[in-house]
Amino acid sequence: MNLLNRLHVALNREKLQLFVSLPENNVKLAAAALAEGADGLKVHINVSHRASGNHFGPLSQYQDPFREIRSLFDGPLGIVPGGSLQEISAVEARLLPETGIDFFSIYAFHMPSFLLRVPGLARTFAIDSEFDTSLIEDCRSFGISALEASIVPGSEYGSPLSFADLLKYRQLVRHSGVPVIVPSQRNITGEDIPALADCGIKVLLIGAIVTGKGEESIRRSVASLRNAMDRL
Repeated sequence: MNLLNRLHVALNREKLQLFVSLPENNVKLAAAALAEGADGLKVHINVSHRASGNHFGPLSQYQDPFREIRSLFDGPLGIVPGGSLQEISAVEARLLPETGIDFFSIYAFHMPSFLLRVPGLARTFAIDSEFDTSLIEDCRSFGISALEASIVPGSEYGSPLSFADLLKYRQLVRHSGVPVIVPSQRNITGEDIPALADCGIKVLLIGAIVTGKGEESIRRSVASLRNAMDRL
């Protein structure tokens, strides 16, 4: 399958998809998530990750693990290519499709313009709690594939999902014009899945707040949410 199409296929499925943001660029953790029913995965480079507490180095440290992870499945494999404008490399970006990466995921204010021109990568971007949401209506004109709704303030990470969150997600679905991905900044549980699906989001992206950092905790959390999604 063409690299660019994997994310698009997932986003066009009728059922809510389950992606896992790995706390480490680790093949065993990727295999654990996939074994329990993850539809897609996300890895990181050039960034210090708030939820996992890990620092990720340059692409050169992870090319072999990324290729091995890619060999495990045929679903979407995304990447956060850096934590700031200065940390994102055009040279690295052009190499990403060769390692099996399908799409990038990055905050709008961290995205250099050259990322919009890298061949073979689908484009997604994130917004935070302070982003002017009126701007997102124009994102389709830049060839954006999806919006990641990272709208929970950092001070509230790990708290329960609220109806106020659901209203915000629903508003983004209605006004963005692109599929919406919701990351697990809240402590998402199986009981939240029906309401999230009713919002019209396309992907629940779970990370360290929900999965923890170990293989067994990843297995438990992915299996639980997968079961909840399959009951919809």
